Amino acid sequence: MPADLAVIGLGHLGLPLAQAAVTAGIDTVGYDPDPRPYAELRAGRSPVEGALTASEVRRMLSGGFRPTTDAAELGRVRTAVICSPTPLGPDRTVDLTALGDAARALASRLRPHTTVLLESAVPPGTTETFLRPLLEEGSGLVAGRDFHLACSPGRLDPGNRTRTLANTPKVIGGLTPACTESAAAFYGRLTDKVVRARGPREAEMTKVLETNFRHVNIALVNEMAVLCHDLGVDFWDVIRCAETKPFGFQPFRPGPGVGGHGVPVDPGCPPHGGRASGHPLRMVSLAQEINDRMPSYVIQRCATLLNEHGKSVRGARVLLLGVTYKPDTADQEAAPAREIATRLMDMGAQIGYHDPHVLDWRVRERPVPRADSLYEAAAAADLTVLLQQHRTYDLQGLAVKAQLLLDTRGATPAGAAHRL
Repeated sequence: MPADLAVIGLGHLGLPLAQAAVTAGIDTVGYDPDPRPYAELRAGRSPVEGALTASEVRRMLSGGFRPTTDAAELGRVRTAVICSPTPLGPDRTVDLTALGDAARALASRLRPHTTVLLESAVPPGTTETFLRPLLEEGSGLVAGRDFHLACSPGRLDPGNRTRTLANTPKVIGGLTPACTESAAAFYGRLTDKVVRARGPREAEMTKVLETNFRHVNIALVNEMAVLCHDLGVDFWDVIRCAETKPFGFQPFRPGPGVGGHGVPVDPGCPPHGGRASGHPLRMVSLAQEINDRMPSYVIQRCATLLNEHGKSVRGARVLLLGVTYKPDTADQEAAPAREIATRLMDMGAQIGYHDPHVLDWRVRERPVPRADSLYEAAAAADLTVLLQQHRTYDLQGLAVKAQLLLDTRGATPAGAAHRL
C-alpha cells in the first residue's frame, strides 16, 4: 500500500518523527532492517527505551503507522527521511555503515520526484559526498534534477516533554533551492518554524556547532569544578551567582561525563575519504579530552572519600544512582555510568545500582544487582554515588539515609552531601 512518508531507522530520531507525522495525518511507514523494532512496535512497545510510551505507540498504530522490514515499501512513498544511527567507531570517527545500508536500500527503489531527507548526525559534506553518490548510483537518477535531496539534522531533546518537534525550529539545507523548498513543504506540516540554510553543508555544520557548543561549555565547567574542589570553593554556589547575570552568560553544570547521541564532530576529519580542512578544531579536541577524564575523576573522588572514612575501594559496597545520560528518561546512550561501574569493579568494589527508569542493567555483559528499596540500599552501602538526578529521588532524605553520599550533579541541598 502506498504511503506519503517512509521513516528509515526506527530509533531515537525516527520514532518521534514518525509519531509527529502520524499525528499530523501523514500516511507513514517505518522501515528498519533490524527485525527487533518491528516486533516491539507490533506488540505495542517502543523499541527504544524512553523514546515513546506504550500508549503513544498504540496511538501511532491505530493512526495508521505501519512498521516494516520490507524495503519494497520504500518505493511507494513521496518522501523518505533517513534517521539511521551514526555512532562513533573505535577510532572515534563517525560510523556511516548504517547510513550507507539505508541509502542503498532506498536507492534501488527510488522514484522520480521523491524527496529524500537526512536527519542523522553526520560530519559536514556527508549529504553531498557520501549519500548523494549512493542514491544516484543505485537509482540511475540525478539528485536536484530527478529527485530532491536535503539535510535537516535532528534536534530532538530526549525526555523533554515541553520541547517537541512541533515547537523546535527545523533547519533545512537542500542541494538546490527547489530541494530546500520541497523539504520545507514537508517539515512545515510538522513544525511551527522552518529555517532555510544555504545548503546541506551549512545544515550539517549547524548540528556540529550546536553539539560542540554544549561539549566545550561542559568541559569548561568540569575543569572549574575540579579546580574549585582543590581550592575549597563551592562551585555550585558560583554557578548560582553567575547565572543571575542577565547578559553574556549561559549556565552549564558539571557532571561525571557527557552522554547523548549528538557526538562532537571535528570537520578536520571529513567522512568517506574527503579532503581534510587542515584546521582541526583544537578547542573541541581539548573539550573531549577533558570530558573523557571526568569518569576517572569521579573514581578518584570515590576512593578519596572512602579512604577518609577508613575504607578501601576493594571490597567496598558502592551504590550508583541513575545510570542514564539524562534525567527522567531511560536513554543510556554514552552515559558515563557504565565506565564508572567498570572502573570500580576493576578496583574490587561491589557494585549495585538504582534507577527508576532502568530495570535491567549490565556491565561487561554481566547483570548488576538492582536495589529494590533505595533507602535500605543507601544505608547498607559504604558509598552512594548520584550520577543522575531523576525527579523521583528525594535527595534530602537520601542524604540522611546514606552512610556516605557523593553528588556528581550538584542536586543535593548545600552541606547535605559531598559534591563533585
